[in-house]
Amino acid sequence: MLQQLTQRLNFRRFFVGEGPQEAPYQLHRRNVYILPTRYGLMFAALLLLMLIGAINYNNSLAYLMTFLLASLSVVSILHTYRNLLRLALTSGHIEPRFVGETLTIPVRIDNRQGPARLAIEINFPGETPSMVDIGAHLQQNIDLENIPQRRGHHLLNRFTIATRFPLGLFRAWAHVHLKQFYLVYPRPAAISQLPADSLYKLKVTGDQGVGADDFAGLRPYHSGDSLRHIHWKVAARQQGLLTKQFGGDRSEELWLDWSSLPDLPLEQRLSILTRWVLLAEREGKSYGLRLPGLVLEPDRGGPHRHQCLKALAEFHTEVLHDQW
Repeated sequence: MLQQLTQRLNFRRFFVGEGPQEAPYQLHRRNVYILPTRYGLMFAALLLLMLIGAINYNNSLAYLMTFLLASLSVVSILHTYRNLLRLALTSGHIEPRFVGETLTIPVRIDNRQGPARLAIEINFPGETPSMVDIGAHLQQNIDLENIPQRRGHHLLNRFTIATRFPLGLFRAWAHVHLKQFYLVYPRPAAISQLPADSLYKLKVTGDQGVGADDFAGLRPYHSGDSLRHIHWKVAARQQGLLTKQFGGDRSEELWLDWSSLPDLPLEQRLSILTRWVLLAEREGKSYGLRLPGLVLEPDRGGPHRHQCLKALAEFHTEVLHDQW
């Protein structure tokens, strides 16, 4: 009995919620709170003055107006509270971003168990809330924005869903803290050049026709091939579409090495390596990454870029989250 009473009087849940929860997060009577707004308090003070005036002058019409307005405010408590009950919230996939960039968090509000919900506010603490209306038995997607200041894997911070509907006299709210993780890459350094010590590796067999230096033969045309590489003379003789292949016997491998940046602070090293990864990918180079305890072999393309940036983001970090 005492334990149940202690749980009900847990003021920490009132201010910051229940801590990280699995999605979908269901709003119910135990995690939705309601208090009067400042306009509600002003309205209550006005009703008190009206009641004092009605008693002082023994005016029946003043009594009627006072109790009518008081009953409307009491009914609005129920409507405000029910505007949040039985909503379910989930978060979608969060794309990685760099430190200092705007992070977009897709949130889905599921209202398939109730009537239309109007004037729903949702926001991170200290930020301007986004307003949304949700139709009856529908789902609504909304994007929250945040600017991360630290690299690494993060647990999604808690956000608040609230409403003042219908009269603005009361505010009902719930703290939502989902077990959703996202990745933040290090902030790229403000440099514009790659390291000079590239490694050239000679390949006897060439690059199997994916280079751009020497003619390496013909192959059947595939959808998406460049029109400049089509053998038009063969096509003119109605012998089908063939694509020219080009190759080369030398490929450039660029190593981005942690040890090439001595005597620099940790975050500055990671920032420079991050910029090098972006420059190498933009210039189409094959690049590898060497970190203490980790070596990523030279490659290129979106997946390799992500692996390198992920390794830099996770270097000597743990999962970061706010103290709920």
